[in-house]
Amino acid sequence: MAGEPQDDCLFCKIVEGSVPATIVRETETTVAFRDINPQAPTHVLVIPKAHHRDAAALAAEAPALAADVLRETQTVADEEKLDSYRIVFNTGSGAGQTVWHAHAHVLGGRGLAWPPG
Repeated sequence: MAGEPQDDCLFCKIVEGSVPATIVRETETTVAFRDINPQAPTHVLVIPKAHHRDAAALAAEAPALAADVLRETQTVADEEKLDSYRIVFNTGSGAGQTVWHAHAHVLGGRGLAWPPG
């Protein structure tokens, strides 16, 4: 069910503390941690604590929580002293989503060409 922790979800396990992560911020509704395979000097994931399959599901099922995630991306960028940054939500395997828990990538610290790969 949407919002409920999933036993097979890596990010749910990070939220519960059973899988380690380098946490940079935590709020009542979100967790932000460093990506283990960074694609930029700063690469932080911001996730909702509640499980939602992807960004589209998060927006449809919990729009206020989606806003919390976006708000936290700005706070992470501020704390990481990023003048410019990119926020990426991969939705679906064709877009590169590999963990089926909504998450925003905050990327910065280098030039980010457009269009991306």
